[in-house]
Amino acid sequence: MAQEPPGGGEKTEKPTAKRLTDAASKGDILQSRELSTAMVVMAGVGWLAIAGPALIDAIQEMLADALRFDHGDIAGFAPEQRAYHLLGIIALPLAGVLFATVVAAIASPALLGSLGFRTKALAPKPERMNPLSGLKRIFGMQGLIELFKSLAKVLLLGSIGIILLWQQFDAIHGMAKTGIVPAVGEMGQIFVLVTLALAAALFLVAGIDVPAQIFQRSKRLNMTKQEVKQEHKETEGSPELKGAIRRRQYETLNGSVRKAVEEATVILTNPTHFAVALRYHPGRDAAPVVVARGADEIAAAIRSLAADQGRPVLQYPELTRAIYYTSRAGQEVDERLFMAVAAILAFVYRVEHSMATELDRPHIDLPEAMRFDSDGRNIVN
Repeated sequence: MAQEPPGGGEKTEKPTAKRLTDAASKGDILQSRELSTAMVVMAGVGWLAIAGPALIDAIQEMLADALRFDHGDIAGFAPEQRAYHLLGIIALPLAGVLFATVVAAIASPALLGSLGFRTKALAPKPERMNPLSGLKRIFGMQGLIELFKSLAKVLLLGSIGIILLWQQFDAIHGMAKTGIVPAVGEMGQIFVLVTLALAAALFLVAGIDVPAQIFQRSKRLNMTKQEVKQEHKETEGSPELKGAIRRRQYETLNGSVRKAVEEATVILTNPTHFAVALRYHPGRDAAPVVVARGADEIAAAIRSLAADQGRPVLQYPELTRAIYYTSRAGQEVDERLFMAVAAILAFVYRVEHSMATELDRPHIDLPEAMRFDSDGRNIVN
């Protein structure tokens, strides 16, 4: 009988951003050994293909210097200095190979979005030290998959290597009739050709392995509906998170906008993407004035500040978009919207004086020229 997941139900939901972040911090990241191997091999072989002649010349010079000595070398024998001198001859070409492979090793996780140092991944895990768990990993389904991948990789690379060497058999056989220098050069070309072909085959294997690793990790981190609800409840209900969101929203608004929201008569919302704060003080304002307006984060900050200040917040999507796209902060509302805004202000006044309830909220009709979508394009019915 299959064991039910801890969260209850089947894991049918994709992992949330928080779950992915938590998993990555613990070392559960997307990685592919096949891609890393392919990139390291290709980088090393690529460098040898470019700098191979320089490396051969350096080795030749090192051997010639090692076999050449005179009376001074015997009288003042210093093995450490001699070794440093000989190693210095080939240090630069070898350093190039090392640098290329290190860059490739770093680029591999970077391509998969897994580059980084995670201290939690270094923490000891008791389940990893359990021999039974180790045997289960070896002989389990994942172990069988890895065994199959290894066998397939050996067969593929071995077949390619044998075919390429067989095609170069005549050239290899003819090296016996040439000098040592031409033979070494020919052998180097054959080596680079074969290893480049094997590296390309590794990339083919990686092209299959990377999507498989993405699928396996996604399946491993999938969540049940209950887990998603619980995580949402924990994050949304966290006082620390709410406080951080509130601080960020307040920081989004400058001082003048905060003051404008505090003296606003009403705030109209889209309800999420847009917000406009209107002020109308009889005897002071000849017409309703837009004291603040914003979209996305600024709109969220305006709504949050209005709620803290006890300002009325009403959802009128079409009217909010119309005011947002026809008036700037500090300007009077477009005269074509006077009737709609007047109905809203009258409703707010009646609610404040306990003369109306939410059920009395007015329905607003706008002229066709004042109807906009979220991108500011006029909507003509």
